[in-house]
Amino acid sequence: MSNSVHGHDVMALMVAQGGAIIKPELISLMGQKFGLSARYHTCSAVDLSAEALLQLLMHKGKLLDTPQGIELAAGKRCEH
Repeated sequence: MSNSVHGHDVMALMVAQGGAIIKPELISLMGQKFGLSARYHTCSAVDLSAEALLQLLMHKGKLLDTPQGIELAAGKRCEH
């Protein structure tokens, strides 16, 4: 993994945004922050695209897809 970014870093980026963000804007922001060719990983998955990472985090209940956009689920952050 040449430029692999942990999902925690994406969640921290979302915290810095301060609220819900629509998916295309979040993916664009991820590209600006981590590079357009970045791949992503979590504690349980590797070599994910930005879209696949967001889908995984939503599936795990760490992100919520709300009418205002994607936001962090309260109390669902990892403790490591």
